[in-house]
Amino acid sequence: MHRAVDGAPVAVVIPALDEERSIGGVLRNIPAPYRRRMVVVDNGSRDGTARVAREAGAQVVAEPRRGYGAACLAGLAALAADPPRAVVFLDADSSDDPAEMPRVVGPVLAGEADLVIGSRVLGARERGALTPHARFGNAFATFLIRSLYGVRFTDLGPFRAVSWNALARMRMEDQDYGWTVEMQVRAARLGLVVREVPVSYRRRIGKSKISGTVRGTVGAGKKILWVIFREALRPRRLPADP
Repeated sequence: MHRAVDGAPVAVVIPALDEERSIGGVLRNIPAPYRRRMVVVDNGSRDGTARVAREAGAQVVAEPRRGYGAACLAGLAALAADPPRAVVFLDADSSDDPAEMPRVVGPVLAGEADLVIGSRVLGARERGALTPHARFGNAFATFLIRSLYGVRFTDLGPFRAVSWNALARMRMEDQDYGWTVEMQVRAARLGLVVREVPVSYRRRIGKSKISGTVRGTVGAGKKILWVIFREALRPRRLPADP
């Protein structure tokens, strides 16, 4: 595991929708060096998510357009005036363990990787945390990525770290369920250095907006597959390439 380093070059972006019960604990459990720049994107919450996040020391950005990708893009826009070296993304529902952040962001800060995926498949999982359909979806999506792009992943997990320079090259644009897979396939197409590290995964606090509903599960699956094939059919060089 990489030891924690000065967290000033790191910003943490956490999309949140109705996560009043969990967001305070997530923020308080982020290791001290990385608490200097925490951005919680309130994605149209109807509870006290924004208030709790501010009380825990986070900058709160409002993004009323629903969608995981839209929230992540809003968080990045809030950082653009003074960009960090690396951005860490994690969920607001306490399923990811913020204490493992040094393991995830360490290779990026050390210049050893452009993108690091926290793999729930490689790490320890609390019973019931990763549902059977989520495991199947991960396996199928990563199989397609390996077949089409020649890059091996085990997970599309949300807990990840990426350099600001890599984000600029990837030109992320997905507004919803396709955000994580878009990042991974664009990194593959650009030849970026991508690593996976094992992370633990816990049962979330509250109900999942995706895997907790049939509509969410089907919608996410369709969008992930669409992004994988859409990117494969695009010209070889992305617009961000020099």
